[in-house]
Amino acid sequence: MVTASRPLRADAARNREKLLAAATDLFADRGLDVPMEHIARKAEVSIGTLYKHFPTREALVAEIFPGRLAALDVIGEKALADPDPWRGFAGYLHDLYALQAQDRGLNDVLARDLPNAPEVVSACHRGTSHAELLIERAAEAGALRADYSIKDMATLTRAMAQVIRDTPDEWRRFLSIYVDGLRG
Repeated sequence: MVTASRPLRADAARNREKLLAAATDLFADRGLDVPMEHIARKAEVSIGTLYKHFPTREALVAEIFPGRLAALDVIGEKALADPDPWRGFAGYLHDLYALQAQDRGLNDVLARDLPNAPEVVSACHRGTSHAELLIERAAEAGALRADYSIKDMATLTRAMAQVIRDTPDEWRRFLSIYVDGLRG
């Protein structure tokens, strides 16, 4: 017999919202490896309260990042709307990595495998469909190397995540050099 979950008490709901806000801020600023104790402290709740709402880091990540990853759909749709296939493709890469540079947690999510957060993995895969169309369109127009694939973009995303972590002000230069080498 399935029972409906009871709504949270008002104080518990406030604590949950404070935890989500604190985690969102800290993940964006410091990445996914921020200690859980820091999240509880920023939310002004006990670590026990944090774990009562979110028993694992993955549960917290799964609550926050599917919504953040919706930005990939916006970036993809904007790029596909560009009538110039090359400009759409290159603009997509720029906007994707600009988003990653603004949010270290998102940067980490896009660079890692998160098998214990299937909602996040699913949201990441939605963005792949736009990327595949952009690659196909640019290659068919002769603007992009014919042998470039979604696997290459996945590798680039992991590489860019590291560049953004190590030298956050250099990612645009790195991307520019990379993109120049992709022209068909």
